Amino acid sequence: MTHELFDSKGLLGSAPAAFVAGECEFDSSHGTLPVINPANGELVAEVPSSSPSTVDRAVTAAAAAQREWGRRSHVARAAVLEAVRDAIAVHADELARIVSVEQGKPLSDARGETEGACAFFDFAISQKYRAVGSMMASEPGRSLGVREEPIGVVAAILPWNFPVAIFARKVAPALMAGNAVVLKPSELTPLSALALARLCRLAGVPDGLLSVVCGEGRDTGRALVTHPGVGMVTMTGSTRGGREILAQVADQIIPVSLELGGKAPFIVFEDADLDAAVEAAADARLWNTGQVCTCNEVTYVHADLHDEFVRRVVDRFASVTPLDPFAAGSRLGPLVAERERTRVQGMVDAAVASGARVRTGGGRPDGEQYQSGAWFAPTVLTNVRPEMDIARREVFGPVLPIIPFDAEAEVVSAANSTAYGLTAYVYTRDLSRAMRMIDALEFGEVYVNQAGPEQVQGFHTGWKSSGLGGDDGPHGYEKYLRRKTVYVRHAV
Repeated sequence: MTHELFDSKGLLGSAPAAFVAGECEFDSSHGTLPVINPANGELVAEVPSSSPSTVDRAVTAAAAAQREWGRRSHVARAAVLEAVRDAIAVHADELARIVSVEQGKPLSDARGETEGACAFFDFAISQKYRAVGSMMASEPGRSLGVREEPIGVVAAILPWNFPVAIFARKVAPALMAGNAVVLKPSELTPLSALALARLCRLAGVPDGLLSVVCGEGRDTGRALVTHPGVGMVTMTGSTRGGREILAQVADQIIPVSLELGGKAPFIVFEDADLDAAVEAAADARLWNTGQVCTCNEVTYVHADLHDEFVRRVVDRFASVTPLDPFAAGSRLGPLVAERERTRVQGMVDAAVASGARVRTGGGRPDGEQYQSGAWFAPTVLTNVRPEMDIARREVFGPVLPIIPFDAEAEVVSAANSTAYGLTAYVYTRDLSRAMRMIDALEFGEVYVNQAGPEQVQGFHTGWKSSGLGGDDGPHGYEKYLRRKTVYVRHAV
C-alpha cells in the first residue's frame, strides 16, 4: 500500500524531503526520521532531519519573502489561498492516503480531514474584506488610528493527530494576515506537511514564504522557536511541550499561541436524552481512536441513569471492530505509534490495580491481525474514582472511564478539579441547569446536548494547562497580527 505514495508524479515525489525556500532538500547529514505505519509496524519512509543551519536558511528566506507578501493587498493574498484550497480539494484522495498510512486514521476520516483543511482556508479567505484597523475620536485637524500589520515570520509546531487539518488551521490565517511560515510537523507524521508544502508551491505560494523543516522537538524544534528571526510561535501539542516552548522563548518576548492537552468531562444528568447521550459519548471518545484533545476523556453519569448508561455504552464499544485504515467500513484504526499503545496500556493497568473494572476491551484486541501495529481495543472502565490518574490525566486513547454522581455541585467540583480546561460536554433537558453549568465549568469551550468538532468560525481556546491563545474564527485570526497606533496632525 505504501509504495503508491512515492510516485514521481505524486505530491511526495520519488522520496520525501525537507521543503526549504521552495526547494526539496534531501540532505540526511543531520540524521533521518523513520516514518512507521502504525497499522502494521512497517517502515514507510525515512525523512531527513533538519539541522539548525537548515532552519536558519528557512527563516532567512521566510523573512525575505514576507516583505513582498506583506505589501500585497488582502484580495491578492486571498487569490493565492483560493488556489491552495482548490488544489487541496483536487488532491484530497492522495492527501487522505498519506494521512492514513502515517497516522493510522481510517481513510474515510482522513478524507473528512482534508475537507476540514479546505474549510480553514475558506475562513481565512473570508478575511479579505475585513476591517484592518479603527479610527478614534481626536481633535480637529488631527487623526488617531490603530492599524493591523503582520507579525513577520511565524514558527508553527504541529501535532500528529490531524496533520493536514492543523497545517491548514495555522498556515491559512498566518499567510492571509501577511506573514511567512516556517513549520515543523510531528516527527511521527511529517509526510502530510511535506506533501502540502509542495502543493502550496504548485498553487502559487511564493518561494520562501512557506518552509517545512523536520526533526525532533528538542533539536529542530528548539532551533526554530529560538531563532531571532521568528516573530511568533504557534503550537498545538502536549502541555509538556507547551511549557518547554514558553521557557525557550522567554528571553525573546514574542507572542506565543498554545493549544494543548485536555481532559474533557462528559456530564449526563438524570433528565438527559439517554439515546443521544450514549451515542455522543461513544463518538466523542472513539473519534480518531481517542487521540483528540477535545475527546470525551471521563464521563460523569447521574446515579439514576448510571447502570443503564453503562450497559448501552458497553454494547456500543463492544460493537466497534478496529480495522486496517484502508479496509472497507473501517471506523477505528490503530493508535499512532507503539509508544502510545504502551502508554495507554500502562494507564489502564494502573487503573485496574487501583480498583477499576474493565467492562469491555482493556488492551490489544484478540486476533493475529492485531499482533503487529499499535492496536488498542475500545475500552470501558467502571468503579473509577475521581482521584484516580485515569480520571485526571489525559489518556489520548480509546478508553472511557465512567463515574456516577448524585448532585450538580458534586459533578462541577469533580469536572473542574483537573489541571486542564479545554472542552466540556453537558447533557440535560433543563435550560436553567445548562446555563448554570456553562457558568460553572472552567473550560474554554462547552457543548450542550451535542458533541464536536469545533467550527472554523468559533474560537478553539483552552483555559489553565490547556493553553494560551487559541485557533479559529476572528479571535484566532487576530493572533497573527500586531497593531500600530498612528497619530497624524494634518492641519497646520
